[in-house]
Amino acid sequence: MIDSTHVSKDADPYSIKQSWLHRLIEPAVLFPSLALLVLAAIWIVTLSLAEREQQAADRRAALLAVDMTETYEAQVVRALREIDTTLKLVRYSLAERRSPQETLESLRQRDLLPPTLLFEVRISDAAGNILASTHDTPIEQVASLAPEQEGIKIGLSLPQAPKEESRLIFSRHLTNNEQDELGQVTLLVSASYFVSGYESDTLGNHGVLALLGADGTFLVRRTGDTIRTGGQVDRAVLLDDNSALDGPARVSVNEWDGVHRYTVARPLFEFPVTIVLGLSLTEQMAAAETLQRSYYWRATLISIIALSVLALLGRLSWKLRKTQAKVLNERLRHAQRAEYLAFHDNLTGLPNRAFFSQLLTKCMQHARRYDRPLALLFLDLDRFKTINDSLGHDAGDELLQEVSQRLCKSVRESDTVARLGGDEFVILLPESTETNQITQVVNKILTAVSAPFTLVGQEFRVTVSIGVARCPADGEDEQTLMKHADVAMYHAKEKGKNNAQFYSAQLKSDSLERLALESGLRNALERQEFQLYYQSKLDMKTGQIIGMEALLRWQHPELGLIMPKQFIPLAEENGLIVPIGRWVLYTACRQNVAWQKAGFPALSMAVNLSARQFHDDGLLRDIEGALQVTGMAPELLEVEITESMMMLNIPRAIGILNGLRKLGVHIAIDDFGTGYSSLSKLKAFPLDTIKIDGSFIQDLVDSADDRNLTEAIIDLGKSLGLTVVAEGVESAAQVDYLRQKACDQIQGFYMHEPQPAEAAALSMQQRLSSAW
Repeated sequence: MIDSTHVSKDADPYSIKQSWLHRLIEPAVLFPSLALLVLAAIWIVTLSLAEREQQAADRRAALLAVDMTETYEAQVVRALREIDTTLKLVRYSLAERRSPQETLESLRQRDLLPPTLLFEVRISDAAGNILASTHDTPIEQVASLAPEQEGIKIGLSLPQAPKEESRLIFSRHLTNNEQDELGQVTLLVSASYFVSGYESDTLGNHGVLALLGADGTFLVRRTGDTIRTGGQVDRAVLLDDNSALDGPARVSVNEWDGVHRYTVARPLFEFPVTIVLGLSLTEQMAAAETLQRSYYWRATLISIIALSVLALLGRLSWKLRKTQAKVLNERLRHAQRAEYLAFHDNLTGLPNRAFFSQLLTKCMQHARRYDRPLALLFLDLDRFKTINDSLGHDAGDELLQEVSQRLCKSVRESDTVARLGGDEFVILLPESTETNQITQVVNKILTAVSAPFTLVGQEFRVTVSIGVARCPADGEDEQTLMKHADVAMYHAKEKGKNNAQFYSAQLKSDSLERLALESGLRNALERQEFQLYYQSKLDMKTGQIIGMEALLRWQHPELGLIMPKQFIPLAEENGLIVPIGRWVLYTACRQNVAWQKAGFPALSMAVNLSARQFHDDGLLRDIEGALQVTGMAPELLEVEITESMMMLNIPRAIGILNGLRKLGVHIAIDDFGTGYSSLSKLKAFPLDTIKIDGSFIQDLVDSADDRNLTEAIIDLGKSLGLTVVAEGVESAAQVDYLRQKACDQIQGFYMHEPQPAEAAALSMQQRLSSAW
């Protein structure tokens, strides 16, 4: 007999379905489910409305910022054009041969000048002296424009007294038909003039209206009732983030005050300024946020009612379990994604620095345990910064992605390619330390990377410099091996780039020495470690000393006396050559004056200029300052430059040399014969002296080629009316030959080697008492 209470293992599917339907319609399940659906609908609608209001407010503010920018741009351009027209009109009127003051008076009577209440027009000469003005301006000097600058120049004049306002200075050159510098015409106006259209009703109390100079300096900036001038920002970043040429403005944090604004920055193509307009995010979104809060309060009230019903109905455990499962899955996916990003480069998908560091450490441990050496390649793209800056970051990212693909195709599957960051890559070659094997891989990489790239529709080529380090020979830990591969890579760049170099102990020594020199060089000037040595120049006719050349030396506290060829290139790279060169100028001029006061005759003083110093905008100002401070006569100073420095930018070089000539300074071309200047180009430069390079004088007696070249240079100098100086003279035979060929002056160890000031004075005293 079957027990009536026994349940069969084969349950009826229909019964199971009915059971589930019955459970679904139970109040404990049905009403909480309905309550949750209502609650979800309420908040979806509420959030949708709030989001819609926020997006609408965001669009309005973004479009308003662009619209106001266009209006402001039109106002500024119109004002600048009127100012530029005034400058051109004054410059054109001056061509009528009237005096500056008569010119201004004539234009003012004809109502061709802007209102004097706001604007001041000045005319000054080339030295900056004010010749005429529409205001009662005290006699003073104004800064002159650089000779090579064209077009209108806009500058900022900061107030000299507490109650004075900052003014903007607009200037243009005054030149004659031969393009000689005659002076400049200047228009000054209060900086607040360009932000007087600030409308608080629209811009609010935290909006911004500003003009930015080409160098990133705020010419004027207004926020609310506060007007400021000066202050520096990164103009390139500001333009890159906020140009808004094709769409609405974007919200960014303004670096000058940390305020979030809808910011638009646009350069004016006709003038060297950028307009900046910003609307405060907080002020623009205030109305939308108020409306959003009302939505949230209503939704909250309805939600409380729904939750109260839900609390009465109960039975939320199933919903809670489902929610917990969902959260758990989200966390799992998030953890997986975070783990991937933690060990892979987001741009190229290659292993990143952290992943590669762990992998390299494990491979090095494996190599030591099983005696299987490995090699590490450190790669850095050449000229990547140029492409990235000129084509944009998107093109740079595309280039990095293509390079990573080419690198992966150039190595074996067992090798690992990783990106450390920027344009730096590393490649791990396990069980590969033979030079031939590594060289084959390196050649494949160099060939693959140097193939043309197509970026933004144009064809480009880049190269790569590679440093190679091997384990365990070049390092037994991850940090040492990476550092040595990096050192080898920099050596490859020094060798001309687009090549590979293997690490050696000598490279490390050179790297440490370079690092020590770079570190010490930054403090050498403050610690007074630089010294000037002096070498005399003799007149070939009389045998008397007629001048000295100042030669720089560095008395390093640890490395001893360092010659210029060891530290001058480093100073050129980091820009320290400009203050060092300025110190040399002042010290040499001061020493020359001191020797004259001690009774020595007025001798010339030659000072060498480096390439960076020669093209520095402040060179003429530094030389003029050195002459004024020391009291040295300009005609006694002789600056020496090389052929390559002049050939780099011939129009600019001629302008600089003409500026030196106006100061009365003599100009010499050093190491002549080693460059590539032609006679036609050489005639265009205002030179006084050419110095024959010492390499030709060294074998003068025994080498017919050197004699012929030396004679040709002497003849060339004579034909151009220049003084010819032979450097590196070390023997009486060389002196006799140069005297026969009518060389004007000689310089070298034959007289004496470069000496400190005291020793040079003694040698001078001995030489001045005798002749040939």
